[in-house]
Amino acid sequence: MMNLKELKKAIEQIAEEKNIDPASILEAIESSISAAYKKEYGQKTEHIKCKFDLKTGDIKFWMVKTVADETTVRMVEEGAEEEEVRHPAEKNIDSKNESEITELPRYNPDRHILIEEAKKIKKGIKVGEDIEFPLETHEDFGRIAAQTAKQVILQKLREAERGSILHEFLSKEGEIVSGVVQRFDRGNVFIDLGRASGIMFYNESIPGEHYRVGERLRFYVTAVQQESKIPGIILSRSHPKFVSKLFQLEVPEITEGVVEIKSVAREPGSRTKIAVSSKAEGIDPVGSCVGQRGTRVMAVSNELGQEKIDIIEWSDKPESFIASSLSPAKVNLVEISSRREAKAFVPDDQLSLAIGKGGQNVRLAAKLTGWKIDVRSQARPEEVLEGGVAEAAVEEPAEPASETEAK
Repeated sequence: MMNLKELKKAIEQIAEEKNIDPASILEAIESSISAAYKKEYGQKTEHIKCKFDLKTGDIKFWMVKTVADETTVRMVEEGAEEEEVRHPAEKNIDSKNESEITELPRYNPDRHILIEEAKKIKKGIKVGEDIEFPLETHEDFGRIAAQTAKQVILQKLREAERGSILHEFLSKEGEIVSGVVQRFDRGNVFIDLGRASGIMFYNESIPGEHYRVGERLRFYVTAVQQESKIPGIILSRSHPKFVSKLFQLEVPEITEGVVEIKSVAREPGSRTKIAVSSKAEGIDPVGSCVGQRGTRVMAVSNELGQEKIDIIEWSDKPESFIASSLSPAKVNLVEISSRREAKAFVPDDQLSLAIGKGGQNVRLAAKLTGWKIDVRSQARPEEVLEGGVAEAAVEEPAEPASETEAK
C-alpha cells in the first residue's frame, strides 16, 4: 500500500541527492499518482490529473475532458461501420489530395464532452477548451496500481535528472572539466564526470598519449548532444582551445583580461604556437604566460604530455607578427604582398629551425598568422626550399577550432 503523506520527505531527499528541482519531482509524483488512480479507480482512456500539496500532504483528483463538436471528432454509433467524417472545409478538397487529409479522432466519452453539454456546466466555454470534473479522493492503492506509479515516477525522475545534467553541462560547453578514465571501446575513451559520463573519440585524443583506467585528467567540452536518451558530452584533449583554456587556468592575467590570447595553432602531441597580447602598459604578455622560471608554461605542457609550446607576442604589423611566429628561428626580413602572402628571409644556419621537421614550424606559423608563408634563404632568395612553403589556414586565426586535423 502507498501512503501519500510520506511522499513529502521523499521529494526533499531525492531533490538533494540528485540535484533536481523539487518542482520537477513533484510533477513526477503527481503523474505517477494519476497513473495509479486511473489503474485502480478509473478507465484506461480517461485523462486524470492530480494536485499534491507538499505542505499538508493532501491530494485532489479530477478528470479532464476536451470540449468537442462534429468538426473536431468523428461521431460513430456503437456497432455501426465507421465513416470518415471530415471538417466541413475539407469536403470540397480535390480527390487527389485525399491521402493528405488527417482523419479526425473518434469521439470518446471518457475524454470528450460535446459543446452542448459543456455549456450547461460552464457558460461561454468554447470548442477545444478543457473542462474539469472533480473525483473522489483515494489515498491507498493496490499493488498493481502502486507498481504502475513506481514505473511512472522512475521514468519522470530519469527525464528530470537528464534535464538537470543537460542544463549543467550546456553551461560548461567550451570549458574545461575534470574526469576519471572509465573504460575503452574501439579507441574511444569513456570518462566519468561525476553526475554524467563523457566520451572522447579517438580523433579527439592526443596522438601517442596513453590512458589508464582510474586516471584523472582534464578535458575540453566540445559539445553536448541533447537528442539522445542519455546526454552525450563530447570531450577533447586535442582541440586548440584546450590549450587556451589551460592557460586561462594557469595565468591570472588572462582571467583578469590584462593579457589576451589572440590565436592558437596546434598539432596535438607535438607542438603548439600561441599568440598573446597585453591590453595594459608595462605588462609583458609572453612573460606572464611563461611564468617565473617557466612554471606556468611547464604546467600546461605537462598536462599535454610534454607538448612543446611556443609563446609569441601578437602584433598588428604583419611583418613583425610573421617574423615572431617563426620562433625559435631568427628572421632577418619579411616581405608581404596584398594577397596575404609573405616571404621570410633567414640566415642559412636558421633555415632548419624556421622550416622545422617536416615543415612543421612554418606550417604552424601560417596557421597562427593566417598568412601564406614562404621561408627562403637570405643568401639564395630566388630558391624555393623543400617544405618551406605553408598555406594559411582557412579559418580565422582567432578561431582555429578545426585545425586539429591539419598536419
